Amino acid sequence: MSVRELVVLGTASQVPTRHRNHNGYLLRWDGEGILFDPGEGTQRQMLRAGVAAHDINRICVTHFHGDHSLGLPGVIQRINLDQVPHPVSAHYPASGQRFFDRLRYATAYRETVRLAEEPVAADGVFATTPAYTLEARRLSHPVESFGYRLIEPDGHRMLPERLAAAGISGPDVGRIQREGELRGVRLAEVSEVRRGQRFAFVMDTRLCAGVHALAEGCDLLVIESTFTDEDARLAADHGHLTAGQAAAVARDAGVRRLVLTHFSQRYGDPSVFERQARAAGFEGELTIAQDLIRVPVPKR
Repeated sequence: MSVRELVVLGTASQVPTRHRNHNGYLLRWDGEGILFDPGEGTQRQMLRAGVAAHDINRICVTHFHGDHSLGLPGVIQRINLDQVPHPVSAHYPASGQRFFDRLRYATAYRETVRLAEEPVAADGVFATTPAYTLEARRLSHPVESFGYRLIEPDGHRMLPERLAAAGISGPDVGRIQREGELRGVRLAEVSEVRRGQRFAFVMDTRLCAGVHALAEGCDLLVIESTFTDEDARLAADHGHLTAGQAAAVARDAGVRRLVLTHFSQRYGDPSVFERQARAAGFEGELTIAQDLIRVPVPKR
């Protein structure tokens, strides 16, 4: 059974708290898993969340601050210890190659799995599979940072009444889907376009063109809101977003479900982020992330 959901492993920003681990997010997309920004303690959070190393097909790191990458050594070594049977790809800013090298080989271990290093150096598509395309957009942070976006190809929704009128039924329905035409009837005549789903992951950044491009039309947007609106100047100084800014981005982009995360330890009451997101005019589904929750991608 295909599953599309976000497993939240950690939600703290620079300093973890008693209730919030450093960052970590696993996107389950049908039969694949994409691990985003594994911060310190991610391996243990995976255990608590029921996530195995075998669930990881790709690792995407937005940038090389510790709360987004210090979990890499443990995760990579666990992938090898468990002898994951499939190749794993790692994507990260090319400018941080020296950091990735240090983290990958932080200690001695036996390599049993092929880890393909596929760094990102510019905006645009960097991975394509039959099920999705992955693209990156540069963000605005004190160190180079990229956000990531998954796009499912558009498909077709078959229209029963048109199929019946054209005399197409049974196995012929699958045939016209595969071949695009059957007995002079084109696929477009008996179907309508079903837009592919979209997911975006936006971490440490100020407002910039990349944020808006990543969020546009997303079914599920995971975005940092490190600070509250009262601390907007502090957010800008350190290269971050406020709850209101993140929600306004989602509002303008037509996001269906918004997940706010990456909270500063200075805030004890997470409900303030929800209030400020709603005050910014976001009316879609809203989740204030907590460690170990699962957030489904909205149904079509």
